[in-house]
Amino acid sequence: MFEIRGAVAVVTGASSGLGRRFALDMAARGATVIGIARRQELLSTLAGEMQKASPGSATVTCDVSDTERLVSVLADIEREHQRVDVLVNNAGTGPPRGERLELPAYRAVMDTNYFAPVAGTLAVLPGMLARRRGVIVNVSSDSARAPTPHEAAYSASKAALSLFTECLAFDTERTGVHLHVLYPGWVPTSMGSAAVDEGMRMPPKMVRRTEEQVSQLVLARMGGPKIDIDAAAAARMAPVARALLPGAYRKGVRKASG
Repeated sequence: MFEIRGAVAVVTGASSGLGRRFALDMAARGATVIGIARRQELLSTLAGEMQKASPGSATVTCDVSDTERLVSVLADIEREHQRVDVLVNNAGTGPPRGERLELPAYRAVMDTNYFAPVAGTLAVLPGMLARRRGVIVNVSSDSARAPTPHEAAYSASKAALSLFTECLAFDTERTGVHLHVLYPGWVPTSMGSAAVDEGMRMPPKMVRRTEEQVSQLVLARMGGPKIDIDAAAAARMAPVARALLPGAYRKGVRKASG
């Protein structure tokens, strides 16, 4: 698997939740980590914690939906550190559950959840290919393959990200560059907890995971031969159930969604 010690790693959405956990765990294992997010106060706290284990780690304030700014930040990191070995596209957003949306709201979700990771991936990929070494982890969602009511914008953006990653992985096979799609299950981050607060039923225990569990799984699996990193494998059966028993499947999803 990929040796994280000594690597230069970039994590988006690093100020809280899974992104913060990824950044701290990579720094603890000896990587130089650059955390990117919008909230400067939280990033300052993160930087101090990372630097206890990895003095060269730092943070950059950036709204990833501004893809020109994101690409510029990544170019600056490559110039300063001579490379980016790992990119974790974790930043994500979703409108309030069940809210009636107009087209601009859909575009806003796609800008953060799809176009930002696409821009980041395309920005660092040439350097990785030239060095024949690198890992890109795009954080998707089980909603991409087991969509539920009230989440059309979010689910569509994550499905697009999953397919982008899987398709691009064909082009990087046997190059030393590994692309992965992370399906983290349900994690009690601010976004996950907000969905429950807004009416979604608490997911079953079989798909619940902690930030620590997901982060350790990513560190163990990245650089391996499989594209998908499944924290909760149960959702992999959703497309099969949907194809074989469509009526029963939809009824079950409605009931489980509240």
